[in-house]
Amino acid sequence: MKRARSPLGIVFAIILVDVLGVGILIPIIPLLLTDPAYAYHISGLTAQQGFITLGWLLAMYPLMQFLTTPLLGQLSDHVGRRPVLAFSLLGTSLGYVAFAIGIITQNLPLLFFSRAFDGITGSTISVAQAAIADSSTPENRTRAFGLIGAAFGIGFIIGPFLGGKLSDPSILPWFNATTPFWFAAIIALLNSIAVFMFFGETLKEKSHDAFRFTQSLINIKTAILDAKLRKLFTVSFLFQAGFSFFTSFFGAWMIYRFAFTQGNIGDFFALIGICMAITQGFITGRIAKLFAPHKVLMVSLLLISFTILGYATVPYVWMLYVIIPFQALAMGLTMANLTGIISRSADAKSQGRILGINASVQALAQSLPPILAGYVAATYAPNTPILIGAVSVFMAWAILVFFTRNIPTKPLNEIPVPA
Repeated sequence: MKRARSPLGIVFAIILVDVLGVGILIPIIPLLLTDPAYAYHISGLTAQQGFITLGWLLAMYPLMQFLTTPLLGQLSDHVGRRPVLAFSLLGTSLGYVAFAIGIITQNLPLLFFSRAFDGITGSTISVAQAAIADSSTPENRTRAFGLIGAAFGIGFIIGPFLGGKLSDPSILPWFNATTPFWFAAIIALLNSIAVFMFFGETLKEKSHDAFRFTQSLINIKTAILDAKLRKLFTVSFLFQAGFSFFTSFFGAWMIYRFAFTQGNIGDFFALIGICMAITQGFITGRIAKLFAPHKVLMVSLLLISFTILGYATVPYVWMLYVIIPFQALAMGLTMANLTGIISRSADAKSQGRILGINASVQALAQSLPPILAGYVAATYAPNTPILIGAVSVFMAWAILVFFTRNIPTKPLNEIPVPA
């Protein structure tokens, strides 16, 4: 069978499936563990135990990704992109099946195993990026990598929406908490088959270098010891950690404070995704031509801190929706400019290493906050982790403003694309 010349279409689908699966979880997991009135609530958990369990369960996926993403990248350098991507998607499918069975059987260890297993096998983004780099030229690489951003945006819109609707029996009687995971498992399986059948191997020369099994830890050590980039990596860590504090317990807070259903939660996060997509599609590029990344971040990080604080303190539900456009605008600008400013700080030959270190920093920042948030919410209130998230992003802003004044000031559109 003839294989597609360009891998971009399948790579787009791979990233979309990855983000879709994460988004599907958002409306359902808080109900499973923190809402005793929910039909599929894990029985035997007190409210405090539910918050702690929620934190650990949410941390499993990014924690495993932190440990294994560099390993899958190295494995793809040795055996090729195609087999790693195909088997990773198959593992993702099996992980969703295990999660659905865990819900049906009220098997909490199986829920943890499924998220850990998906985190181990589903760390496909670095491999997908490598496939794009293999098959694109420096001239079209920026556009090609833009597909990853588009897939993220679409997945974050569709994922929570599907999670909310496919788990709502008022839409169809046979919909329940497991339906979104069966759906995601089928999509991941079909994507794995598509990679086997249509994805042309992009790796032209296989590596014979020894595996570095502690690469993630090496990346974190480098981020700490690198005097030039340490402050920027600290900004990246605090921003990602703050946003993780917010996202990990915002669903639980909406259930606790405003009695949101899974459909309400899914619609809310989908609306955030739509606003972020509009920002990335129509606003980010225009602002990048006018202002240096440092100046953009000075505004956007502060705005994110204030919007997170607003979510945790507003007295009326309609106010949550007023905040959405402002947060989406700030998030879109921050994600584009923070990655760009870190990339801008390194020469062309060091781009892969620097962005790999930043990926490890971000993964660690997404792993630790949910665990801490669970204990904080159990001790105080479900909105306390959100308040901590606002403080963390504010600290990222303060470090950027007061300790990184020597950052280059050229707009992002002047950043050279590495060969």
